[in-house]
Amino acid sequence: MDAELKPEDFIVPSLGPATFRSPLGLSTIEGDGLGDFVPHGARVLYQIETEPGRPLRTDLMMEKAGPREMIFFEPSQCKAAIVTCGGLCPGLNNVIRSIFLQLHHRYGVPTVLGIRYGYQGLNPAKGPPPLFLMPEYVERIHNQGGTVLRSSRGPEDPAVIVDYLQSKGVNLLFCVGGDGTQRGTHAIAMEAQRRGAAIAVVGIPKTIDNDLPFVWRSFGYGTALEKAREAINCAHTEARGALNGIGLVQLMGRNAGFIAAGAALASQEANFVLIPEVRFPLEGPNGFLDALRKRIETRQHAVIVVAEGAGQHLFASESSECDASGNRKLQDIGVLLRDKISHYFKSAGIAINVKYIDPSYIIRSVPANSDDALLCDAMARHAVHAAMAGKTDMLIGMEHGQFLHIPISTAVSRKKHLLPESEFWLRVIESTGQPAWA
Repeated sequence: MDAELKPEDFIVPSLGPATFRSPLGLSTIEGDGLGDFVPHGARVLYQIETEPGRPLRTDLMMEKAGPREMIFFEPSQCKAAIVTCGGLCPGLNNVIRSIFLQLHHRYGVPTVLGIRYGYQGLNPAKGPPPLFLMPEYVERIHNQGGTVLRSSRGPEDPAVIVDYLQSKGVNLLFCVGGDGTQRGTHAIAMEAQRRGAAIAVVGIPKTIDNDLPFVWRSFGYGTALEKAREAINCAHTEARGALNGIGLVQLMGRNAGFIAAGAALASQEANFVLIPEVRFPLEGPNGFLDALRKRIETRQHAVIVVAEGAGQHLFASESSECDASGNRKLQDIGVLLRDKISHYFKSAGIAINVKYIDPSYIIRSVPANSDDALLCDAMARHAVHAAMAGKTDMLIGMEHGQFLHIPISTAVSRKKHLLPESEFWLRVIESTGQPAWA
C-alpha cells in the first residue's frame, strides 16, 4: 500500500488564507508554560520504520492536527452544525459534547446546530428541523450511549445538503461516521467547493470495526472490546459448565476482524478466532471442524469467536442485497457454524452442548469507557481547530500517537484490514493454538 501513495495524497484542501488571529490565547514559544499553537507546516512521517530492501519513504508526510495561531473564520460570525450518521457507536455523545464545548466556550461561536437523524436531517424534505445546542443540553449526554441527535443510513443529494447549509448560514459542518458517512462528507465538500461556498466540512471517523485507514484506533473500538470480552468470558463459563460444551460467539466485523481478534486476546479464553481476512476450510483433515473435534476430545470444551464477515465463502451463493449504506448484506455465519458443528458431531457420535451468543448490538450501544472518552474528546477538539483554520474535505486521523489531518479522498480510497502476517494476528494464533490457515 505504501508504494501506491504519493505525496499529493496527503495535501489537505483549504478554503483560503488564514487572516484572523485565534482567540485561544496559546503560545508560540516553547518552554513558557503555556499550551502551544501547532505551526502551519508541522508534519508527521507516514512511515517510521524500515528494513533491508525497503527504503524509507521520507516524501510521505501527513499534516499534524492542532490549534493554529491564524484561522480562516471570524468566530463571532460563524454558525456550525454537527451530524451523526450510520450505526451506533460508543462515544458519539462525547464527540457531540466536545465539539460544542470547544466551539462555544473556546472559540466563541454563537450558534451550533444539532442535525437530527443523520444526513436525512440535512434534507428539509425528509428530516426534522435541527436542534439549537446549548450548554445545558449537552451537559450530561456523555454518560449516555447512542447519539442524542439520532442517526440514519444512506446518502442524500449533496446539492440539496449544500442548499440547506447555505439557507441556514452554516459555514462549519462536522460529520461523525464511518467510511460510508465520510464518502458523503467528501461529496458535500466537493459540492460546496464547486459553488465557491466557504463551508469547512470536517469528518470525525467513527466505527467500532476499527477499519478506517490512517486511523490507528477509531473511537468506540475499545469500549466494544470490553463488552465483547464479557460475552466471550460468559461463553467460556457456559462451555466449561457442560461435558463437551462449546461456546460460539459472533461479533461485528463486516470486512475486518479487529473486534473478534482484540476481544479474544483481551479475554484469553478463545480457542478459535475466525475473521474475514483469513479464509478457513470447514471440512477435511486441516479444516475447522476437524480442529474443533481434536480440541473437544482433549479438553472437553471449546470457545469459538467469529466475526460476522468471516466464512462467507462457505455459503452456496453470495447475497446480492445491500443495506441503505450500500454494504452487501452478509449471510449469518454464526448460525451456519452452529448448525454445521451440531451436524458434524452428531454424525461422529459425539454428544456436545452448544451455546450460541450474539451480542452485536449490545457492544455498540453502551456509553464510552475512559479510553474512548479521551479519544472522543481529542478528535472532536482537533476537528474544531481544523475547521476554524479553514481546512475542509478532511478527517481527523491518528498514526504514531499523533492526531492528523487526512484528506477524505485518500482515506476512503482504501480499507484497513487485519493483516494475517501481522504481529497482532500472530498473537491470536499463539493465544488460541488454532491452525494458521492461509
